Amino acid sequence: MPLIPEEPQIHESAQGPRVTPASSRTAPTPRPVPGPRPVAPPRPGRPGPVRPMPAQRTAREPVVAAPGPSVKAAAPAAAAPQLQLIPASAEGALDAAEEAVDLLLDSGRAPGEVLVITTGDLHPWAAHELSFGEAAYWAQHEAGDDVFYADASAVGRAASRPVVVVAVNGGSTEAVASVLPLALGRAGALLIVCGDPQQINSVLGAGV
Repeated sequence: MPLIPEEPQIHESAQGPRVTPASSRTAPTPRPVPGPRPVAPPRPGRPGPVRPMPAQRTAREPVVAAPGPSVKAAAPAAAAPQLQLIPASAEGALDAAEEAVDLLLDSGRAPGEVLVITTGDLHPWAAHELSFGEAAYWAQHEAGDDVFYADASAVGRAASRPVVVVAVNGGSTEAVASVLPLALGRAGALLIVCGDPQQINSVLGAGV
């Protein structure tokens, strides 16, 4: 037993006092240990705030870029009404318009959201209601409870509605050309034109 401690003492003395203070001076060793330990807590504290900084930068970039152009792009798209053409002859344009109205109502459109314009003969409903006088006829238009049928000459008086259906059931090309721009201005979301495709396309090609 005494020989064993003597041998390491010889080696320790050979290496110098560097090893002896490590074994004998156990008290001073913890002093340098707490020194670096307080240095360690500020290190984890520093990367803590650094991590949220890039996270905040990345969050700010998409928020500023995404909503800005999306809102601006949606506004003009919603303002322009859609245009739909239903090929039909002058004799069948009114029937095609009636079928279009039925489809609109079946799809969930309220009757008061639809305005039907005829370029030729009056719709039978309009002719019947006008027989009671224009006051009663336009009173139903103001009520806005049902589909309203108007002649091309009365489009300027009709108020705008979400859907406008034009039945090109007669009239000259000039008359149709004057009605379509007005009908387009009255349509809030959709304009449906029932008539001869060549005649309508010629009018649409003129800038309608």
